[in-house]
Amino acid sequence: MPATGQPFATIVTKNYPGEESSLLDRPDTFRVNVAAGRDMFREWTGHAPGEPVIDTAAGVSDAVTAHPVYGSAGWLAVVNPGPRTDAAVRLLLREAHRLARGRHDRRKGPAQGR
Repeated sequence: MPATGQPFATIVTKNYPGEESSLLDRPDTFRVNVAAGRDMFREWTGHAPGEPVIDTAAGVSDAVTAHPVYGSAGWLAVVNPGPRTDAAVRLLLREAHRLARGRHDRRKGPAQGR
């Protein structure tokens, strides 16, 4: 993991300000957040990051949705991933990791090698 930079995915177990729509105050509830990038965000939401998204699935378990706060930055979220989103979450995590690796490699520059 690089010493600096933003994570490409997180797991949260409680509501944070502005994120109450995920309803994480329910028992045994958590949310996986993924920096999916512009293309994957558009594929899953039908909108570009930054465009208004009316998310009727916020708080619904096992559904891919725009992140309640960071959707404008291309983040997707899944509350209690399960059978319906298992493959999607894995795909999104791989893509987010690929994007993060690319950003890291570009910052490192060709002079430092790999």
